[in-house]
Amino acid sequence: METEFSEIGMRIAGLRDACNVTQEDMAAELGVSLETYQNWEKTGADVPISAIYHMANIFGVEFTEILTGTAAKLNTYHVVKAGEGKEVDRYPGYYYQDLAWRYTGKIMQPLLVFLDPSDEPAKLVTHHGQEFNFVLEGTVIVTIEDKEFVLEAGDSIYFNPEQLHGQRCGGDTQARFVTIIAE
Repeated sequence: METEFSEIGMRIAGLRDACNVTQEDMAAELGVSLETYQNWEKTGADVPISAIYHMANIFGVEFTEILTGTAAKLNTYHVVKAGEGKEVDRYPGYYYQDLAWRYTGKIMQPLLVFLDPSDEPAKLVTHHGQEFNFVLEGTVIVTIEDKEFVLEAGDSIYFNPEQLHGQRCGGDTQARFVTIIAE
């Protein structure tokens, strides 16, 4: 049976072709075997978030353009709800060490955050860079300026953290999410 190309795999292959980069060069740049990289282009499965960030840097596009097919307008935000596209389904199985990647001009800083229902709402803060939150369990309410986004397990949000923002638990059970700050 022939493997169908996923949307994310097709985006990676298309951007690589447009940049005139070989699969061998990409595998070497990402520090993976050629077979692993070719599988990412074929299926879009099991691509670590760190590799997507690195590819975005190589291709000169925003992270979300590879992930969702649309560039986030980072003067605002971009929300991806669980199940909106095949690319969302693979993240529950990733490893936290795969989230960290350092390369020229940017530092990925992954942080695993636990929020208890009894916690006070987080003070709204601002900082430079780009922020990506991915909810692992429970409900997380992300506040950006005067808007609130209720995110359940499998949902993510990508935004410009120079806007006032904060996160708090949105339910009666502990919530857990990963946040990545790219500076």
